[in-house]
Amino acid sequence: MKYIKYSLVAVALASVSTWLEAKTLAITNATVYTATEQGVLENATVMIDDGTISAINPETVNADEIFDAQGKILTPGFIGAMNQLGLVEVNAVAATRDAADKKAKITFDASLAFNPLSSVIAYSRKGGITRDIVMPRGGESIFKGQSFVVDLSGTFDSVLEANNAVFAVIGAKHKGSRALSIQTLFNRFEDVEKKIAKAKKAKAKKADKKPPAELKRDEKVLQALLKGEKPLVVAADRATDLLALIKLKERFNLKLIIAGAADAELVAKAIAAADIPLLIDAMRDLPGSFDSLHVSLNTAANLINAGIKVGFIQRDTHNLYQLRFDAGNAVANGVAKDKALAAVTANIADMFNLNAGRIATGQAADLVLWSADPFEISTKVEKLWIKGKAYSTRSRQDALRERYMDKSTLPAGYIK
Repeated sequence: MKYIKYSLVAVALASVSTWLEAKTLAITNATVYTATEQGVLENATVMIDDGTISAINPETVNADEIFDAQGKILTPGFIGAMNQLGLVEVNAVAATRDAADKKAKITFDASLAFNPLSSVIAYSRKGGITRDIVMPRGGESIFKGQSFVVDLSGTFDSVLEANNAVFAVIGAKHKGSRALSIQTLFNRFEDVEKKIAKAKKAKAKKADKKPPAELKRDEKVLQALLKGEKPLVVAADRATDLLALIKLKERFNLKLIIAGAADAELVAKAIAAADIPLLIDAMRDLPGSFDSLHVSLNTAANLINAGIKVGFIQRDTHNLYQLRFDAGNAVANGVAKDKALAAVTANIADMFNLNAGRIATGQAADLVLWSADPFEISTKVEKLWIKGKAYSTRSRQDALRERYMDKSTLPAGYIK
């Protein structure tokens, strides 16, 4: 038991920043994939000051620390989405799952249960993930709660923004009709819209002795969506559901993001015309239901070529590190490399209004240095920075491998 305890302590310590506090950092001689219109910069220098990119290719390099990238590829840190990172440790153990609750509804704030010490976080850093949009699973309501933004530093201030988007689910139901879910979406927004208009009218007249009823907590969230203060993420697959969501956006002028979107190719022109971004699984190529009969490995390329902003997601929390492999498979099936990079960086940042996802002045210094092409399976993360601080990619899996491969004079029962 002592050996196990010390191994876990070692992993915890490895998760902490391995970088002594430096006011400024210069990463020199890098092949920089900016994820901007600048494209790829050869032999470039990226200056970092107080966690932010302060300059690219400055005339003079004057920093507290200089790191030579030796010509290797430097990209923005990848951004995960639509998973339960930090909310679940072991799927089969109910006591470690905090992403859902039967009573959860639109006000559900799962960030209160986020565990920055989850062993999955260090493991995800192995895939170049530096930020994540954590999405709750919610409860019986079509509104599953609100997502939150975290960095993968593993520190107690990892939650960067709570309640940054609202998550809802429509589509096929085991009991009942999908029509009621769609109808409920429209009705809830219409009811709050009318209540707000009535309150404004009463305030303007100043005639009513009785003040207008205040909005309830859930209604205030809907009001924020109507004002465009945060996006509404809706999971839907069937083409008819996607068309209904287009009408929802047009009716209420919402910042809408559609997740899943298996049938999106069938209505790609309408989605592009409505300027609705999509969050898709680039590896999804088999129908999981009658709602997803028209998805293939070519779907990502076809949607991007149709002019739709696409972000790639890896829903399996424990395999979030595989996001780069998903992007690599998308490249193998027709997606240009720069578009694939944007799908795991800049596009996700744009959808959720993050100051990350690009290597540009003023952006957060979430950066990854790769041994080779980040979309190749043999490539490894050589260095990873979150807000300008370097973090280890050593994980629990590494500690376990070393434990069971370690040679010892003691009998196997003592060490294994």
